[in-house]
Formats: sequence, structure tokens, C-alpha cells
Amino acid sequence: NDMKNVMYTLVLVFCATIVNAQIATVSGTITDSSGLPLPGVNIIVKGTTNGTQSDFDGNYIISASLGNILVYSYVGFNKQQFEVLKNQQIIDVQMEEGATLHEVVVTGYGGTTVGKLKRKLGYSVSSLISGNGSGRNKKSSHREQKRIAHSSGATGAGTHFTIRDSNITETESYSRIQENIFKNVATAPLSTFSIDVDKAGYSNVRRIINSGQEIPSDAVKIEEMINYFNYQYPEPQKDQPFSISTEVSNAPWNTDAKLVRIGLKGKDITKNISEIPASNLVFLLDVSGSMNNQNKLPLLKSALRVLVANLRKEDKVSIVVYAGAAGLVLPATSGSSKEQILDAISRLNAGGSTAGGAGIDLAYKIAAENFIENGNNRVILATDGDFNVGASSNRSMEDMIVEKRKSGVFLTTLGFGMGNYKDSKMETLADKGNGNYAYIDTRQEARKVLGTEFFGTMYTIAKDVKIQVEFNPNVVQAYRLIGYENRLLNDEDFKDDTKDAGELGSGHTVTALYEVIPVGVKSMYVKDISDLKYTRPSVSGNTTDLLTVKFRYKEPQGTTSKLIEKVLANKTISMEHMSEDFKFSAAVALFGMQLRKSLFTNTFKREDVIRLAQEGIGADKEGYRAAFVRLVKSAQYSSL
Repeated sequence: NDMKNVMYTLVLVFCATIVNAQIATVSGTITDSSGLPLPGVNIIVKGTTNGTQSDFDGNYIISASLGNILVYSYVGFNKQQFEVLKNQQIIDVQMEEGATLHEVVVTGYGGTTVGKLKRKLGYSVSSLISGNGSGRNKKSSHREQKRIAHSSGATGAGTHFTIRDSNITETESYSRIQENIFKNVATAPLSTFSIDVDKAGYSNVRRIINSGQEIPSDAVKIEEMINYFNYQYPEPQKDQPFSISTEVSNAPWNTDAKLVRIGLKGKDITKNISEIPASNLVFLLDVSGSMNNQNKLPLLKSALRVLVANLRKEDKVSIVVYAGAAGLVLPATSGSSKEQILDAISRLNAGGSTAGGAGIDLAYKIAAENFIENGNNRVILATDGDFNVGASSNRSMEDMIVEKRKSGVFLTTLGFGMGNYKDSKMETLADKGNGNYAYIDTRQEARKVLGTEFFGTMYTIAKDVKIQVEFNPNVVQAYRLIGYENRLLNDEDFKDDTKDAGELGSGHTVTALYEVIPVGVKSMYVKDISDLKYTRPSVSGNTTDLLTVKFRYKEPQGTTSKLIEKVLANKTISMEHMSEDFKFSAAVALFGMQLRKSLFTNTFKREDVIRLAQEGIGADKEGYRAAFVRLVKSAQYSSL
């Protein structure tokens, strides 16, 4: 009988173990109190590092064991917990606003360091931890905690955020941005800059806000925040690569100024399949040790699967990896061989130090060997930017990439991760390599960048696109370009075809905003200058034109630029009659100015941003604009 009892007990324990070990699949939709979907909500299996995020429709799916607790957390909302009870379970969650600020200091679970973060009370710290090991119990996690310092400061080269503990030092770096000031038309009638279709600035700021960190001002690139969103500009005429739209109203944040919007819309060649060129794509993937976190290489692999699904048989894909040394892991393969490409992606693992230069050399070599005449030849670099090129300086990297662009191969750079993210290097590569740049912070952003938008982004329809605005001194006293600080050009560069500028992709929109102080208006932002002896406003007295916009661009493989001009009449529409797109772009600009603590706005009330954005939300089919409003509501910035 004793033996039977022992066997009976063992069977019970065995059965219980099986039950406890059963894997369940939990899915559902997460919304706010008004029923709108919430993207980017963290869902974590309590006590582990197993987690996921909701997509732009608020949907999620996660694997867990029966009896596990799922923790749902999002900045600005109260944390919620639910137990996993069934093998297939649907848990729809409605998040409630009301969490308050609380500051905690955390570090290194499983070797991953997280800085001193401003978190929402009750926000799951474990949702940020993406180490390699499995989840640890609370006691062992507590023993592994080390206090760290999170410091920020600006140097002449930009901003650096440093996170330190006894084992690791991580630094994020950004190029210095000196905010544009008002220029007097009498002494500087021309404003010249390169277009910028990069969108990394917005998704990176979103990541910083959602992780509860202080936002470095140099991370706030207002033009990239504005251009993250699409606007309903008219389609180009058949013989033009892009259309030009202009609009002027009163500035919502400055009663002394008018706000001018200039918009470009690129021709969408993907609508006509006969115009879509074959692609020769070389993925250049960073598999160094710093890419080992969940929000880096695993996220990248997930993103690449989205891209591969859209490849055609005439497209070719190669994969080059680098981590100390560079190697070709997939020779040029037809887009129809998706299983072969996906298998190569699934076998990628991170480890080792980083030397990006050899990888760049090899990637461009492979691209040249498989070059398609009149095709789309492109290197796609994915990294956290923490790599060395020569002396590891941005200058040596710039020299290398300028040389490479002569091959006719374009460049896309994809940024990943946090902690040691090198925005300054990524921006340099994209700007100098005839390329574009995106930052991927979530799975839904990965689907957006490499799925729904990628095949417009990678088909360049115009390169070296420059804008030069001439202001009418009879009407305009002073002007200020909002953003584009790192894209400014000398006036003489406009007609110089050797000067590099930005690229415009199929179907892309580009928006630029100017603040304009009219003649005769006294403004605290405009300083007096000495009377000019030899230069006077035009004797014609033209007051019908506000400004003239000039555009120069080259064909994708061309060397000689073409010119387009458009005159903006001196007619101001009221703020009530501003288009929805104009209002929304102004709201994004105001938010960026508030984050930067700009000298040129008289309002730091988030309510002003929210009101303007809500008035400009429009159809918002993908929900990006509503997500922006939620982001503004959750942002913490000391100016308020």
C-alpha cells in the first residue's frame, strides 16, 4: 500500500507538472476608456522577460503557461493584471488613465542596463528588460540590481546620454542642433536647404517618451516629426516627379507671425506595375553583441520577414553580416525563393565586437556585382549605430560613404534599440549615402517601415532635391525655418550640382514650415539692424507675392539638375479655415518646439497642441494621428 501511495503521489505530481507546463496562447485587443485602440502597450509575463506589445490596432498575441499572470502597462495609464486560465484565451483590456509620476532607479537584469528613468507609478519596469536569460525570481533579480547614474550633457558635437554600472557603459549620441533663428529679409532674402524624408526623429522621441526618460533636446528633429505623417497633397502632373503645394495662415503660437507651409508629393510609381524597377537589395546586418537585446536583432528579424513577404521573383536579395569580421551569409537570391531567404534570416545570431567598415565595403561590393541597370540598387543597413569605421569618427565614415555613393547604389539605414544608440552616425550615413533613415522602436513600426511604406521609400524618383525660398522684402520683414537645422545649405549650393541633397521616394510627401513676420509688425523675435546704404527693397513695390519657392532635383541616375518654381501669393487664410493637414503639421511642430523648450513659442501648454492636433486629425485611417494625441498626453516635460 505504501508503494501504491508513493506511485499515486508521483503520478499526481507528474500530471500537475504537465498541466503547469502547458503553453497557452493569449490574444486580444487593448483600448483606452473611449474605446480607441492603444498601440505600444507592454504585455509581460510576470516574473519573466517574456513580453510583447500591442500593434497599431491595439491587437496582441503572447504565449504563456497556465497560471501565469500577464501584466499590461503603458505610460499614462494604470497597470492591469490578468491570470492565464485556458489554453486558448481572449483577454480584451480597457486601460484607464490616472497613473502619476514616480522616479525609480533600475539596472541590469541579465546583464542589460537601464538608466535612471522617470516612470509612471505602477508601470512595469520588467517590460524594459530584454536580457538574454529567462525570467528570474524577485529575490535573485533584487540581488542583481546595481544603482547607476543617468547623466546628460551637451558638447559641441551634440548630446550624449550615459548609463553606467560596474559592468557596462552605454551612451546614446545625437548631433548638435542649434535652433534656427529669425533672419532679416533685408540681409538674407534667401533660405536654402535639402529636403528630408527621414522619419527616425519621431519614432525615436516616441520611444524615449514611452520609456519614461528625459528627452534630450538634440533628439528632437522637428522636420522628421512632421514628415513622419502623410498629408493629402495633390498627385503630380504626368511630366513632373512631384507636385508642389503652398498655404499660409496665422501662426497658432505667435500672434505676430504668419505660418507658411510648403509641401511636396512624389509621383507614386508603384501604382503602375510596368514602372516598378527590379530591385537588387543587399541587407547589411549588425550581429554584434550590442544587438543581442530583444528590441534589436530579434525585432530586426521580425521586420525583415515583413519585407521578404513583398518581394517579387525579379527582385534579388543578398545578406551580409558583420561583427568584428564581415561575411556573406546569403548570395544574391531571387525574391521568389522566400523560404531560402527566411531560413538565412532565422539563423542570424548576435555576438562579438563591431567593425562596420568591412561590412560596408563588402555590402557595396555585392551590390555592384549584382547591379541592375535602371533598377533599384540599394544597401539596407540595420544597426544600433554602435560600430567602428576607421578611427570610429563620423568624419571617416562620411568620407567612406561619399565614395560609395558614386557607384549608383542607394542606402537605407534602420536604427534599433536604446542605451547605446548612435543617432549621429546613422544620420550621417543616410545623409551622405544617397539614402533615408528610419528608427524602429516597436513591431508595428517595423511593419510600417518595412511593410506598408518600404516599397515606396526604396524607389527613388528624384535625388539631390533642394529648396530655395526667396522672400519678398516689401511684404516680409523676417522669417524662420522650423527644423531642418542639419539640412541647411549655402545659398550658392542651390545651383551647384556637385552638392549632395536629399532623395524623394515614390509617393513620399515632404513638408516644410516657415514662420514669417510681416513688414511693419513689431516683434520681440526680430532685432534691429543698421540701415543699409546700398541695398533697398525693390522699387517695383510688389506686394502681391509673399515668396517664391524654387526646387532643384536630378533624375535617380542623372547628374544635371532641373528647376521648378512656384509663387505663393500674399493671401492669408484664417486659422479656422486652415486645412486639416496644415493644422496637424502645425500641432506636431508646436509639440517639437515645446520639447526643445524653444525660444520662439509663447505657449508651453500641451492643451494647445492637443486642440490643434484634434482639429487636424481628419480621416486618420491608420490611426497614427490619434496615436500622436495620446503620445502628447503621456509626455512629461518640465516646461509645463
